[in-house]
Amino acid sequence: MIESSAITKKYKKFPAVDSLTFDVGEGEVFGFLGPNGAGKTTTIKILTCQLKPTSGSARVAGFDVVKEREKVKSRIGVVFEDQNLYERLSAWQNLEFFAGLYGVDRSIASGLIDRAGLKERANDAVSKFSRGMKQKLLIARALLPSPKVLFLDEPTLGLDPHAARELRNVIRELSSTGVTIFLTTHYMEEADELCSRVAIIDKGKIVALDTPQNLKAANSPGLIDVDFNLDGKVVSRTIAIKGEESSREMAELISSGNLVSVKNKESTLEDVFIKLTGRSLE
Repeated sequence: MIESSAITKKYKKFPAVDSLTFDVGEGEVFGFLGPNGAGKTTTIKILTCQLKPTSGSARVAGFDVVKEREKVKSRIGVVFEDQNLYERLSAWQNLEFFAGLYGVDRSIASGLIDRAGLKERANDAVSKFSRGMKQKLLIARALLPSPKVLFLDEPTLGLDPHAARELRNVIRELSSTGVTIFLTTHYMEEADELCSRVAIIDKGKIVALDTPQNLKAANSPGLIDVDFNLDGKVVSRTIAIKGEESSREMAELISSGNLVSVKNKESTLEDVFIKLTGRSLE
């Protein structure tokens, strides 16, 4: 549903996005991760037809983002970090207004109010909504044209744990119905939980692209945590899993009968990012 071939965006001589090539399949939740200034927003603006690339090409839902902009726009939904709703209007009035702009039937807006779990508050002014309720309304608004691809920029930023969990469930539901999700987030646990694949971008370049599981495995520190009995007490030790000395140490622990547990010391997705870029996700 998304095909990017060497897209580049330069401002004077500075490449904000530098020869990005990747693809995203139908119904996939694809994570696009990186620190501020890495090129995430520029990439999204190119894919949503808000910016023209300096070079390269991209297709979204089968259409060229430069030559077929209107066809792309009619097949995508976009939710940016800023909650740009009409706060003096009700939830229903917000969706009704945008339904008119999109040229879709009011019944679709009504159905999306229900789907977002806002039926009981449909006639309340949006100014009275919590941040989580506003975020649900924004996603409902983005779904009005029945998009094939949904771009979500930091959708759970600032939400309480309950609201964030509800929103992640909405993302899973959309993916299960075939909607492709292009997700940016600074929450690594969220990316690990939701995404089938993630791309890590830094300084305009993709530095890694794979499943979260493969990225963590490939960047494992090669250590294990071992618990064993020593004089009646459980003692913990971290052992490197390479080399003859560590193999001999493990063999001795196993043969002694004192071994209690062995646990692989796996990298987290944030560990992987810092290892690959030398920077945190702040």
